[in-house]
Amino acid sequence: MTARKDTSQKGDPLHYAARFSTAASLQGQLLLASPHIDDTRFQHSVIMMCQHDQSAAMGVVINRKTDQLDLARLCETLEMEAPRFHGDQPVYIGGPVDGTRGFVLHSQDHMRPESVAVTHDIGLTSSVNILRDIISGTGPQHSIVSLGYAGWHPGQLEQEMAANIWLNLPASSHLLFCTKSDDLWDKAYAMLGVDPAHYVSDTGNA
Repeated sequence: MTARKDTSQKGDPLHYAARFSTAASLQGQLLLASPHIDDTRFQHSVIMMCQHDQSAAMGVVINRKTDQLDLARLCETLEMEAPRFHGDQPVYIGGPVDGTRGFVLHSQDHMRPESVAVTHDIGLTSSVNILRDIISGTGPQHSIVSLGYAGWHPGQLEQEMAANIWLNLPASSHLLFCTKSDDLWDKAYAMLGVDPAHYVSDTGNA
């Protein structure tokens, strides 16, 4: 992750771009932390991958609630009006990078001009306008509000995937928005048919 020392190799950018072109992008996939990951920030984490190309990789952790914030308190911190709706909606720790920056993963029934499509049915918006829509009751039907994100330098995520630090599976709006966050890691492993108790990574750490 970008918050840790970068261990990726510093090679020719054109060589990396050519190598990346033969690999599948993980955008729109869920990353599941290995049971043996030794970085406490990511133990049992599930990350929605929002970008993965030759320049960088970026995702949002979707199963770690903050203890201090819900949507009402976040709006108060941002000096916004009190929510008419969804004030008790939890806020998540999206990752260790830029923890004051907000990201909202949401269903695509409500997309703002600044929203981007992550998959065919999941959108991402990082402007405060989406929060105003949610608390006024005009926003998307489903949303996950988070602060911060997880990031990787070019080539770093590929190295971690090769070491079996992460597993991946396709994301779906049903899995994101209709599964309790506390159950998401176990549910995703079950969907892969993998028993975490018997999973072995090549390195055993991140």
